[in-house]
Order: sequence, then C-alpha cells, then structure tokens
Amino acid sequence: MTGEPFHILLVEDNEDHTELVIRGMRDTQGAGTIHHVPDGEKALDYLFNRGTYSDRTINPRPDLVLLDLRLPRVDGLDVLKTIKTTPPLLRIPVVVLTSSEAESDIAQSYDYHANSYIVKPLDFKSFTRLMKDLGSYWITWNAKPVRD
Repeated sequence: MTGEPFHILLVEDNEDHTELVIRGMRDTQGAGTIHHVPDGEKALDYLFNRGTYSDRTINPRPDLVLLDLRLPRVDGLDVLKTIKTTPPLLRIPVVVLTSSEAESDIAQSYDYHANSYIVKPLDFKSFTRLMKDLGSYWITWNAKPVRD
C-alpha cells in the first residue's frame, strides 16, 4: 500500500444494497471513501469527469469499481466494456456485484475483463460478511498499480 486514500466507486441502483455495501465496508481497516452513483450513465460521467462529476478533487479516479449489472440508463455490462476498452481506465479493477447467476452474464463479464464476479448473498449476515472480506482483500491485500 502506498498510504494514499483508497477510493471505491459503487454503481448500484438498489438503495438497500447500497446501504449494505457501505455498512459492510465501513469496518474494513484502511477503508477509503465510497462514491455512489445509482445508474450506468452517472457511472460513466463520474469516470470521465463530466457534468456534476467534473471536479477531480471531489470525484477522484476510483481504485476499485463495484458494479451492478442491471442498471437504469446504461447497462452494467456496457459500463464494464467501456472501462476495459478506455486506456486511462482499464487498470481500474472492476468487481461485478450482482444478483444475476446467469451463465451468460458471468461469461460476458469475464469476456469484458471483469476482475471478479460475485453474486450478492440473499441474507443480511452473509452480505455484510462478504463486503467486509471484499474490502479487506481489495483495500488491504491487493497491490494496485501506480496512478498515471
């Protein structure tokens, strides 16, 4: 770890799931800031610093994207494909965090170079534990590349 703040972009349209992710990651050692957007269009605006997300000091480039697939405006798979085909963004790890267990979604996510695919647990305790473990891995253990 470089000691720099860790920024997570959470792309999730379900308010209950958003709250569970934030609660679960809150307890992670060194947890950074979670920036939340409710749809795929806002995710792309955030990543490209467009519109209300134009100030990079308030909306920094994320070190990790947690991405739901079924999103309003722009589908999560389209967001993933855009991230992984845009040179300044492609090194950002993307974890697909979705309720879909469809083999086609899993395959397409990996075809678009998702770094991980996780199906959201249905019960509160498992969901909270998953978020704590996920945060611990990505924030504490995973080595990240130097920012460009």
